[in-house]
Amino acid sequence: MEAITEGVTNLNITTTTTTNTTTTTNTDSSSLKKNNRIQVSNTKKPLFFYVNLAKRFMQQYNEVELSALGMAIATVVTIAEILKNNGLAVEKKITTLTVDMREETGGRPIQKAKIEIVLGKTEKFDEIMAAAAAEEAANKEQD
Repeated sequence: MEAITEGVTNLNITTTTTTNTTTTTNTDSSSLKKNNRIQVSNTKKPLFFYVNLAKRFMQQYNEVELSALGMAIATVVTIAEILKNNGLAVEKKITTLTVDMREETGGRPIQKAKIEIVLGKTEKFDEIMAAAAAEEAANKEQD
């Protein structure tokens, strides 16, 4: 658990968007960088890495946007359900769309499904997080 927390603490987040089959980093003022977006992969990190990262983002920004492409959509839905079932989050917005992607330069465009779920803090979020922190501290003292 400490390794996950340390990984989340040292994590650098970058935001990219896919438009007309090219990937560009948001730099202009018209598309403000979303600091509270988590782009989820179902192969790179364990599920609870994203759950803990989402909790941290909700503490910092009061809401978090989870997004995924293709097969990772199920992972995003699972993360959202875990947070909701634990009383930590409420759904604010769910967006589904299809984006054009190219696997290689000059290749045929491939359409991929995309989902974006915006979650906000519940009224009891801070209370639940404080209780979890107190429980974790008590468990460390017993060890």
